[in-house]
Amino acid sequence: MSESPVVIVGAGHAGFTLALMLRTRGWEGGVVLVSDEDELPYQRPPLSKEYLHAGQDEEDTRFRPASFYGEQRIELVVGARVVGIDRAGRSVVFADGTRRSFGHLVLATGARARELRVQGHDADGVVSLRARHEAVDLRARLSVARSVAVVGGGFIGLEVAAAAADLGLRVTVLEAQPRLMARSLSHVMAEHLLALHRRAGVDVRLSSAVDAIATEGGRVTGVLTREPDVVPADIVVVGVGAVPNDELAASCGLPVRDGVLVDAQLLTADPAISAIGDCARLPGPGPDGAGYRLESVQNAADQARFVADRLINGSTEPYWAVPWFWTEQFGQKLQIAGLSAGYDELRTERARDDKFSVYCSRGGTLLACESINAPGDHLRARKALAAALTGSGG
Repeated sequence: MSESPVVIVGAGHAGFTLALMLRTRGWEGGVVLVSDEDELPYQRPPLSKEYLHAGQDEEDTRFRPASFYGEQRIELVVGARVVGIDRAGRSVVFADGTRRSFGHLVLATGARARELRVQGHDADGVVSLRARHEAVDLRARLSVARSVAVVGGGFIGLEVAAAAADLGLRVTVLEAQPRLMARSLSHVMAEHLLALHRRAGVDVRLSSAVDAIATEGGRVTGVLTREPDVVPADIVVVGVGAVPNDELAASCGLPVRDGVLVDAQLLTADPAISAIGDCARLPGPGPDGAGYRLESVQNAADQARFVADRLINGSTEPYWAVPWFWTEQFGQKLQIAGLSAGYDELRTERARDDKFSVYCSRGGTLLACESINAPGDHLRARKALAAALTGSGG
């Protein structure tokens, strides 16, 4: 490894965790953590949960105070955008024209909210939720709003819907698919979440596509659907997925395909550059051999730990980890271990209506476990899935 530092572009969970792991696991070289946001690195999951209930201050979402970075010899560069990578010269180029050399570069650039490309999408009151400034804006709007329309019934959309309903607002969720979280959950768990939201007074409309945003004087007044129907709304929250920030990688000739392509060691086509977190597409299962890309804190942290160990110890082992996710809505905690896509068998073990698990299998092999308020089931499933991955059998 060169004496030049490890430069990490992106200070979300993946980037921050990598910087932390390098230091705590004994890396003695330089560590540079670059963020294009002009503030200390912060956690994103609370932004669609506790933060919207006004139960958290901005300080509560920060990974560490400012003093931490100096104490750990992590050079934190905020408010700086990397616009280019000079692979031959082993340096990154900032928007102001300055350069920084690297011994190893890690792209942890994350993902951004997918835009809703319909008429009125840029009106005042149409918001998304990925960054903290968006959460600050949304929390302020919720405090004076009467009605909210959420476009998209995924994790973030449903969490925002739950928070808004808890605040006493009239909430409508518009999901284009015939069920909630169709790509992420079994139909059993999707139906449970649907019933949970409807019991709480949320108007959930399935197979409901959006044609346009209704406006008056440049402000949102509602959502026009294809039924046709008009859903009145003071705020429209767009939660229709995310787009990986892979443009920087593509600009220097690295292969991308809905994410930065990496190998089994999370290396790009350039052995001096890795990619981790939401922006990275790993080899493995996927349509047409396209591999997979995961958007979760667990995935970001696991990949960061792996790259830290690889850089420190020179390991040549392939990356593996059991994916797991969680969300909390209306006091119920859903935990998911594994990936359920392609299941052909479901088995439900129920202790009571608000405590049960759904096991998703294919050909008799466990793919995933979805648990409501059943942490024991979740942990046992994670262990079983890990044993299957490693071939330990138990």
